Amino acid sequence: MTKPVFVIDGRNFDSLAGFFDEVGTSLGTSPWGRNLNAFNDILRGGFGTPDGGFVLRWVSSDVSRAVLGYEATARHYESLLQSYHPANVQHVSHDLAAARRGEGQTLFDIVVEITRDHGPGGNEHESGVDLELT
Repeated sequence: MTKPVFVIDGRNFDSLAGFFDEVGTSLGTSPWGRNLNAFNDILRGGFGTPDGGFVLRWVSSDVSRAVLGYEATARHYESLLQSYHPANVQHVSHDLAAARRGEGQTLFDIVVEITRDHGPGGNEHESGVDLELT
């Protein structure tokens, strides 16, 4: 059986919020949390996504790699510090400092890792999500 293909286009967004909009439009998901944890959830199926898995084809992923790079990652961690429980601030502060130095995972890396975790060899491989970066 062929899996349905959903396409997100890196030329259609210039921020993490824009990525979430693009994912919601492409996957046709019902209203969702628009954060990395919610993105992880919709990859499991349900929420408007097929339970039997699907292909997520990310065209112009090189554009997204730049847009969701260290600068965007630092902004993301700065916003998290505003709302995180004090017990988690040290971890987020560490990640923020790394992003400011141009080190560690970027938002692009994190999104790719989350997605690949739902595919072959991933911890949640039963979701059946195949990521294609083009």
